[in-house]
Amino acid sequence: MANHKSALKRIRSNEAKRLRNKYQHKTARTFIKRLKNTTDKKQGEELLIQVISMIDKLAKKNIIHNNKAGNLKSKLTKYVASL
Repeated sequence: MANHKSALKRIRSNEAKRLRNKYQHKTARTFIKRLKNTTDKKQGEELLIQVISMIDKLAKKNIIHNNKAGNLKSKLTKYVASL
């Protein structure tokens, strides 16, 4: 157990950040699945804009790696173009 007040606060703040990151990552994955399941090009293009924004935010906050973000965006853009 932590012995200092600052260490206790750090434990609390780390847990809050972990939960926030987990929520944002899970939400983005849900939208990615929704995009992959769509068959309508117009709806796909609208979803793609949202998903790319989410992926960029995750990469900016180091929740996912920059290269993974680039790969995801590339694959999803190719998918929407092929609709």
